[in-house]
This record gives sequence, C-alpha cells and structure tokens, in this order.
Amino acid sequence: MNIEQTAVVLIDVQGKLATIMNDSEHTVNNIEKLVKGAKVLDLPVLWLEQYPKGLGPTVPSIAAELGEQKPIEKVTFSAWKTDEFKNALIALNRKNILICGIEAHICVYQTAKDLNNAGFNVEVVTDAIDSRNEANKQLAIQRLMQDRIALTSVETALFELVEVASGDRFKQISKIVK
Repeated sequence: MNIEQTAVVLIDVQGKLATIMNDSEHTVNNIEKLVKGAKVLDLPVLWLEQYPKGLGPTVPSIAAELGEQKPIEKVTFSAWKTDEFKNALIALNRKNILICGIEAHICVYQTAKDLNNAGFNVEVVTDAIDSRNEANKQLAIQRLMQDRIALTSVETALFELVEVASGDRFKQISKIVK
C-alpha cells in the first residue's frame, strides 16, 4: 500500500443494519478512524449504501466525516457489480483498495473477492468490518484468506501508508488511532 495508489471502499454502514451488528460500536469507531486517516492522507473514499430506502442512511458520525460527498446506492451485494461504483473506482486509477464495512460475510466478502479477481490489490480491514454474529465475521475472514485476499487493521494500514514516524501526517494519524 502507498498513498498515491490507494483508495478506501466503505460498504453499507447504515442505520438499521449497523445497529444490529455483533460489535457495532467498536466497528463504527474503527471505520471513523479509517475515514479520518484517509482524509489526512488525501485518500479517496468510495462510499456505498445498500438499498438506503429500506436500510436507512449511513451512520451519522461516519457520514459527517465524508462531508458533501454523496454515497453510491446499490442493490447488488458486490459493489463491483454496480456500474456507478465500478466506473468511479476505475476513474480513480488506483490499484490498492482498503475495504471496510458491513456485513463481512456478504457485501464485504463479495466485493473484496470481485475486486481481487478484477486485478486490484485488496486489503480488508478486519477491525473495521462486522456481521450480525461473530461466526459469520470469522467465516468471512476464513474465506478471504482462502481466496488469498490480504487482511489488515486500521492502525496497520494507516501507519503503512504514512511510512515514517515523523511529520504532520504522522502526528495526525497518531492522534486518530489513540
């Protein structure tokens, strides 16, 4: 991962769904950290919502971090199968993708698998994904590993991208992850 070639994909962290996740508070908190870190590092964030009319909008604390940006609506489980997302990702011209969101065993897994198969270097941020139960999250992680998709954490990804323990970006990232 490097700053010039990396983008973040944020999947379906929406009100009704987000509140019933196994470890909702922890997951939302880590996604907020990842999005804040992406802003510090000037990484683009592609933000998705699964059928927002039924599942509601993105959790307000995360949506607030994304400012005026608008989410991409989808009904496909894999974001890659939604043309608006596919076109937006291709237009970014970035090959490294950090994925976070819910649910780990459905939309996160299918998106990661499809992006990997499309030639992207995918890393799933395991402390920023969740499912309604821990068993399904663990199943997703096992399947990702079987598919040879890299796993990371919020801190690992952000410090890998910042590269050095000095400078303003390092200080800002350090504050975010603490």
